[in-house]
Amino acid sequence: MARLLVINAVALTEALLRRHAPGWIERCRLCHLRPDVPAVTCTVQSSILTGSTPEQHGIVGNGWYNRELAEVQFWRQSNHLVRGEKIWQRARRELPGFTCAQMFWWFNMYADVDWSCTPRPCYPADGRKLPDFYSAPPELKDKLARALGPFPLFKFWGPATDITSTRWIAEATGFVMREHRPTLTLCYLPHLDYVLQREGPEGPSVGGHVHELIAEIEKLEAAAHDLGMRVLVLSEYGIAACDKDIALNRLFRGRGWLSVRSELGRELLDPGASRVFAVADHQIAHIYLNDPGLRDEVAGLLCAQSGVGEVYVGAERARIGLDSARAGDIVALARRGSWFSYYYWDDDRRAPDFARTVDIHRKPGYDPAELFLDPDLAWPKLAIARHILKVRLGLRSLLEVIPTHGTLVRGTHGRGDLAPAEGPVVLVEKDIPGTGEGSLDPRGVHALILEILKS
Repeated sequence: MARLLVINAVALTEALLRRHAPGWIERCRLCHLRPDVPAVTCTVQSSILTGSTPEQHGIVGNGWYNRELAEVQFWRQSNHLVRGEKIWQRARRELPGFTCAQMFWWFNMYADVDWSCTPRPCYPADGRKLPDFYSAPPELKDKLARALGPFPLFKFWGPATDITSTRWIAEATGFVMREHRPTLTLCYLPHLDYVLQREGPEGPSVGGHVHELIAEIEKLEAAAHDLGMRVLVLSEYGIAACDKDIALNRLFRGRGWLSVRSELGRELLDPGASRVFAVADHQIAHIYLNDPGLRDEVAGLLCAQSGVGEVYVGAERARIGLDSARAGDIVALARRGSWFSYYYWDDDRRAPDFARTVDIHRKPGYDPAELFLDPDLAWPKLAIARHILKVRLGLRSLLEVIPTHGTLVRGTHGRGDLAPAEGPVVLVEKDIPGTGEGSLDPRGVHALILEILKS
């Protein structure tokens, strides 16, 4: 039984490597990954870890509409949401003595692995959000915090995001490998994903960030080799340039199909009362119909919209592997260069109070604008400093520094049909058999990991 480190270096592509690190790529055997639709974090990771499709494992995006609760839910963390046998469960059955560490891959909480860590802020009753993370066993968190310091949550996501959180995750992964020597270690390094959403794949600073990421990968590789482990590097998707967002919920509101309710002078989307609404997730939109009689009219309206590409209605969703009860009744994909925003209000003064904050759970859709400071703020850093002071004084405060438009976003993903060099990769050491040239889908990656473990 071999021991293996799988590094998920999100958004790494052959094109980026050949442009910015051509020597590094020659050390490996490269395959292209054909991601499932949608090519987003939660879906692709779940496909790799289960060796199944989104229809089977049920993860139809980073979030979806819970029809029973009448709530849009994004970035949930329980591993119980992922249906089917996980790779560590199968390996444990087939390989005596097998152990697994899952370091920051998603749906990490309550996974029946031996060691795990995932971002999990503290939310005290006074409204604060404090940096923290979840671990199993619980004492692992204290060990890592003592060794590495607190998890840099505000460097993991938001306008201050940089290499710091990826470096912390890499160091934490190395710590767990040295302390516990898992058979399979899964490590998630997200840095490049956020850079490319800000700048696009040809942004002016992308090359420097590629080298920052590679430096962390190389340190992890060296640690793995010192422990006699094999190494596999993969990415989930490639990032494509974009310059247009499509606010379907505003379109539906204009037709009188979407409902909002007013609270304290702000508008909140009311999905349970809406006849039609969209859950936006990068380049995919799940459109839910509480009024099935509008299906054909909605589909026709979507097809007529600039920036909207393919539209799949009902059973047609099976053509992209999304004929699932969790998926929208209609699934729309944005054309290349476009993406879907969650915005539903028409008057910015009535935008919900969370719209200008980093709030990944409350927003009824993915919001890449959270990576930016609002350019309309004269002194954004002063606003941040004022917020921090209020919090330290025990006062309630909203950190309202995020723009309420998508014009700054330069990179997106989700379609999964990029040219091979622009899409995700699977990189293995040249002496590992079983890859060759060509491409793999997530089921193939699942099988490759098992094959390496059994070698």
